[in-house]
Amino acid sequence: AEQQPLRSLIIRFIGFVITIYTYERNASPSVLPSSSSSKRAYPNHKAITQTNPLIKDGTPSGAITVGGQQLWTEQATKFIGAPHLLSHTMASKQDNLTAVLYGIEDLRLEQRPIPVPKDDEVLLAMDSVGICGSDVHYLVAGRIGDFIVKKPMIVGHESAGIVAKVGANVKSLKVGDRVAIEPGYGCRVCDYCKGGSYNLCPDMIFCATPPYDGNLMRYYTHPADFCFKLPDHVTMEEGALLEPLAVAVHCCRRAGVRLGSTVLILGAGPIGLVTVLVAKAMGAGRICSVDLMESKLELAKELGADATLAVSGHDSEEELVRRIHLLLLGEAPDISIDCTGSEACVRLGIAATIAGGVMMLVGIGEINQRLPITTALVREIDIRGAFRYANCYPAALALIASGTIDARKLITHHYDLSQSVEAFKTSRYGLDGAIKVMIHCQPRNTNNPERKF
Repeated sequence: AEQQPLRSLIIRFIGFVITIYTYERNASPSVLPSSSSSKRAYPNHKAITQTNPLIKDGTPSGAITVGGQQLWTEQATKFIGAPHLLSHTMASKQDNLTAVLYGIEDLRLEQRPIPVPKDDEVLLAMDSVGICGSDVHYLVAGRIGDFIVKKPMIVGHESAGIVAKVGANVKSLKVGDRVAIEPGYGCRVCDYCKGGSYNLCPDMIFCATPPYDGNLMRYYTHPADFCFKLPDHVTMEEGALLEPLAVAVHCCRRAGVRLGSTVLILGAGPIGLVTVLVAKAMGAGRICSVDLMESKLELAKELGADATLAVSGHDSEEELVRRIHLLLLGEAPDISIDCTGSEACVRLGIAATIAGGVMMLVGIGEINQRLPITTALVREIDIRGAFRYANCYPAALALIASGTIDARKLITHHYDLSQSVEAFKTSRYGLDGAIKVMIHCQPRNTNNPERKF
């Protein structure tokens, strides 16, 4: 009878050991600490490196380095049991610094668990994330139209990263691939998705659009088929710029920009500027860019605008229309594109556009606006909306990769992920002439080709 408690204790101990061993063998994190930290953590690491053909001089040949951390290929992971080595230090070594919006004027940096990719996803070591006007708007107002921040939300969606791990079904990408991330994807089964207009899917999941999280963080998972591999000569920053470029591609396609088109672009912020680039690349014969700030208009001219017009709140609509037509060599624009969401700009666009022309709405403003609809009706001006994009990333990437356009001039400021709050302030107030503010989740140029900024 006295031996029964001891026997029970031994059985429980053996069960505990088996449980821990099974857990460590089945765990599957993909990112290992550097070899030096592994040696400190594991006394037997040296013995492993002496007998493992995948490790030479303490460095695993089955691993690649991304941002100072080793990412293990499937072959190396299977051979040496990387999950077993990592399981003891995962909690203490994990660094997934994340920018989270808790509410109006409340952006915080905090640690989040490193996510595990599903079968059709990839785990990405994030590299570059651009700040979009929508990110700033959520910070300032807590909403854009019907999209309302009701719970803490990770910000960021203009992004590029490195594949750190692939899901079981992923064949198109491998560890180490540099990719641009298309941040929105639909249900894949509705009529919109099947018809190619997945941007209109009622169940669209879009990064940093409530209620869905964004990807301004060190590690993030995303469907593999919405990740686009970057050619070797394209930088990570350019990969992040594909997102606003895709907006411009979709807009210009819907507007019908073609060889010889005369185009009026209202607003010279990031979207207005990339629209100048894309419209010119699609053959626009003459482009006029309109904005309040001369500095932005100077950049618009560098990017391809043939004429610019600085406006003020004191200008009458009639006078502005007259000046726009003069700048377009006496012609009314075939296409006017509003990139501001401002009621005054939409009204100006309708007034300036040629009869039978197109008025494109890209910027998102107030839900209800007073517009001259009858004027548009009697002059047969088509008012069209362009919401995000669908099937535009390949074209945007081709424009960059071919050298047809160079969008790098848009990036005016660079910040580390740890400086995200300061970066948002710079973007919000346009400090020091800020146009596009880029946040680096890894040291800048770590994953860039020789063609650097």
